[in-house]
Amino acid sequence: MKNISWKLVLVFAVVIAAIIYILPTLKADLWPHKKINLGLDLQGGMHLVLEVDSEKAVESTAERISQEIRQQLKQKRLRSVSVDRIEGTRISARVKKAENIDKFKELLDDDFRDLRKISEKTDNGTYTVVLGLTDTDRDNVEKLAVDQALETIRNRIDQFGVAEPDIRRQGENRILIQLPGIKDTQRAKDLIGKTAQLEFKLVDDTGSVDAALKGDIPPGREVLYRVEENQETQRTTKTPFLLKKRTMLDGSYLTDARVQIDSQFNEPYVSIEFDKKGARIFERITADNVNKRLAIVLDNSVYSAPVIQEKISGGQARITGQFTTDEARDLAIVLRAGALPAPVNVLEERTVGPSLGADSIRKGLLSMCIGGLLVIVFMVIYYKTAGLIADLALALNIVLIGAGLAGFQATLTLPGIAGIILTIGMAVDANVIIFERIREELTLGRTPRAAIDAGYNRATLTILDANVTTLIAAVVLFQFGTGAVRGFAVTLSLGVIASLFTALIMSRLIFDYLLMYRQTKTLSI
Repeated sequence: MKNISWKLVLVFAVVIAAIIYILPTLKADLWPHKKINLGLDLQGGMHLVLEVDSEKAVESTAERISQEIRQQLKQKRLRSVSVDRIEGTRISARVKKAENIDKFKELLDDDFRDLRKISEKTDNGTYTVVLGLTDTDRDNVEKLAVDQALETIRNRIDQFGVAEPDIRRQGENRILIQLPGIKDTQRAKDLIGKTAQLEFKLVDDTGSVDAALKGDIPPGREVLYRVEENQETQRTTKTPFLLKKRTMLDGSYLTDARVQIDSQFNEPYVSIEFDKKGARIFERITADNVNKRLAIVLDNSVYSAPVIQEKISGGQARITGQFTTDEARDLAIVLRAGALPAPVNVLEERTVGPSLGADSIRKGLLSMCIGGLLVIVFMVIYYKTAGLIADLALALNIVLIGAGLAGFQATLTLPGIAGIILTIGMAVDANVIIFERIREELTLGRTPRAAIDAGYNRATLTILDANVTTLIAAVVLFQFGTGAVRGFAVTLSLGVIASLFTALIMSRLIFDYLLMYRQTKTLSI
């Protein structure tokens, strides 16, 4: 009696919980729980394979080290020393005064001993040295670039609001992205691929932009453009700016970026905030360059170049432009999530339409219904009343799998439906083992009560062995498999656990009820 009581409470609690979790999928907004998430192959969406240009990350690191060397030279007041990045990832330094050569070598030995000397020479009192990263440092930079890119892209997509994205590393420098349910694919691709390298650079108003456009670019200068599109005429204009190459401040000091509306022109802009160090640098830049123009550059495009009217303290600035609300929001997202350490290139792009996904669902459900119906009919014909009990357990098994998918917010994929179909066969397989054991006991002349007890006791260990090994295989598939394989592993794992519950607890409860309360003298099996 007590045995039946605790089983009845357990089955009742599990069934109620399963209904609570699965009902929102059948009828939206019924319960405050999320629905079953459908994978890319079922609801449509975007599949991308990106390649991180890790060589650019090495170049950025070389540029940063060059800036650090220049700062150290300035602090130690070493004059007549020029430092430039050459051949992409190498750093060339020229010391023109002989009295500064030893001091410069001492600086390298003290603060930059990890750099590798590629070549050095002294000619007519001028010392020239070419430096570069060691192979170990280079490998570390490339690996870190991919890891950083993966985390940055994940942060951007999370803020973009995609349910159950699949983002993972593939190979050495590739990233696999699957975005189920995404509709504006171009916007998503722009958001993911934007490097978002924010820089503040001074405009060189003394130089000639026209001469620079003809190729006469002064040393330490560069030409960048501001691209503006007229929403009415759809025409694009490009305005050139002659900028100083040196980056006065970059986006690494950002703490926040959000969309605001300009009260005067009623246009969206992006308000940015710096941390304490960034605020001090920004204050110093604006104090030293009053009446000069400071260009706000994002991914080598000038967004604005306002004139500095006065020293700006507080660590706040704004990025203006002819933004739409979505453009301003996406820009704020990429700035908050951080810049990509290197550009990413799209190697593979596939878009799955929602109609194809709906067709996959229809065919998957049809195959599941046909398979389930055949199993149900077979069990009733072969095992009679016991077959009906197995069929009831099978129905609950499918409900439990759906509830598990919703409860754990797992993703149902087309291979996942295949896993459910496989589970249908595995669910009745446990009951078949039990029923055959009971038949053997009845043949030996046991009473129905004794036959059921012996059948379950002897079959339980066999069922546990078979299902636990299957569960271990499913866990391994989930851990090391790709998206489609993981979808299969999820439903298979849930199905195995549900099968154990329905076969060993629920069906046994029904048999006990028939024998103890209905006083059944014979078993229809």
